[in-house]
Amino acid sequence: MMLYVSQSHTVEELIKKSRFIGVITPCENEQDVLRELKTLQIAHPHANHIAFAYRLKTPNGIIYRFYDAGEPTGTAGKPILQHLEGKNIINVLVAVVRYFGGVKLGAGGLTRAYGNTAKQVIDSAILLPFIEMATLKLTLDYEQFQPFEYALKKADGKIIEQDFAGQIALTVKLPAEKVAELSNQFSTTSTW
Repeated sequence: MMLYVSQSHTVEELIKKSRFIGVITPCENEQDVLRELKTLQIAHPHANHIAFAYRLKTPNGIIYRFYDAGEPTGTAGKPILQHLEGKNIINVLVAVVRYFGGVKLGAGGLTRAYGNTAKQVIDSAILLPFIEMATLKLTLDYEQFQPFEYALKKADGKIIEQDFAGQIALTVKLPAEKVAELSNQFSTTSTW
């Protein structure tokens, strides 16, 4: 089962005089990721490193990236990504901000520090099951509208757009697994 976070969360830890700040935040796309990274850079202008990893669900599958932010290759971004993959979390950015405290940690120490900070922020965040949503367009007669509203609410869906003319044209969003059930009850024009 895929999981996601609905709100940002932060943890902080001191490891051998270095300050590690773990941040987890929801992101729908790469533009969200870039915006959140920019916000972190503005909030922490004197940080030595801002390493990160993200995983996003797209129509073409899951994309992921990680960045070591100048730390030795594979010691910062990769351990963060491994925790995201391990819990199957999507649509999320996890960043670890490091303020160097004067004591070198070595490759193993850095990997543990970044990985443990990522694990702490993930474990302390509220993770929710990810439900794939679908958009459905349909046209209803007026007498179908009330039963449709009831069925849509039961399916945890919502109306995004509605146009009342000779018939009612609707655009609705609902869990993808409920589309067939609703489509069978009411005539639909298209889905995507």
